[in-house]
Amino acid sequence: MANASSGAGIHDDCKLRFVELKSKRMHRFITYRLENQKEVIVDQTGEREATYEDFTKTLPENDCRFAVFDFDFTTPEDVPKSRIFYIFWSPDTAKVRSKMTYASTNEKFKRTLDGIQIEMQATDPSEISLDVIKERAH
Repeated sequence: MANASSGAGIHDDCKLRFVELKSKRMHRFITYRLENQKEVIVDQTGEREATYEDFTKTLPENDCRFAVFDFDFTTPEDVPKSRIFYIFWSPDTAKVRSKMTYASTNEKFKRTLDGIQIEMQATDPSEISLDVIKERAH
């Protein structure tokens, strides 16, 4: 576990799974959660065949998560591309303490994931709908 001066610590497995997504393309998405408000750990991973809908279903209604999603798309010129999204999921219905701990850990955690291309924060599903993702990817 990496130690930190503010927010929670970050388990080494978090970065390893991200490298698997980014470089080896082993995962479509990864969600991360705070364990006991003290350490960020891998929550769930999605296989490469997973859809964006599969990913959004993993985000809890009443708790925060950090997540990365590898979004594949084709440009208007018919060129296949990919963008790695970082999403800080912080629903309005989450407990205040949880939102505060996630918020104080967010920047430090993002910095450990080298290769994020697009950052987003969302408080409800409409802010990260597939249409929004498609728009941000281009």
